[in-house]
Amino acid sequence: MNTTGNAATGMFSEYASAVRSQWGWMLVLGICLLILGILGVIYSLAFTITSVLVFGWILVIAGIIGGIQAIRHRKTTDHVFLYVLNAVLSIVLGVMLLRSPVAGAVILTLLLAMYFIVAAVFRIVMAFRMRGVPGWGWMLFDGIVTLILGILIWAQWPVSGLWVIGLFIGIDLIVVGWSQIMMAFAVRTIPKAA
Repeated sequence: MNTTGNAATGMFSEYASAVRSQWGWMLVLGICLLILGILGVIYSLAFTITSVLVFGWILVIAGIIGGIQAIRHRKTTDHVFLYVLNAVLSIVLGVMLLRSPVAGAVILTLLLAMYFIVAAVFRIVMAFRMRGVPGWGWMLFDGIVTLILGILIWAQWPVSGLWVIGLFIGIDLIVVGWSQIMMAFAVRTIPKAA
């Protein structure tokens, strides 16, 4: 084993030792994500519309809070106009998504494709950095599947923008949940650090 592998193993071993008492919570989280993912695959249209509506509400609430904060701190903050403008744009975009979740789903499909591709690259890089550590292959598998999902979303956009968000989020949750379950068992089997 090379020096990089030994360093990664040592770093992960310290981390695993610190969280090994929490492996049960990691397992529960993995199971919950797996169940949620299965529901997402079965009810992909509902997941798509729900995702758009939730995102719309998040934008509206964030805009309101941002606007209130900008106005409250207008005397101590430079460029208050830009903060207020950002808050207004957030609210307007959120309201547009709430009023037309179908059009929002088509636009968010493209954004989701970009997110999956970037997240996949991050997961693959992290997996290779943890090479040699028990369970690292599952993280690599997670990254590869996420990359494939991102590419498929991009290739089918905008035709399947209505159902693809819910379906692919469901698939990603299944993979992430399974990966989390495997990582929980891997952490449990690593001995405590000396």
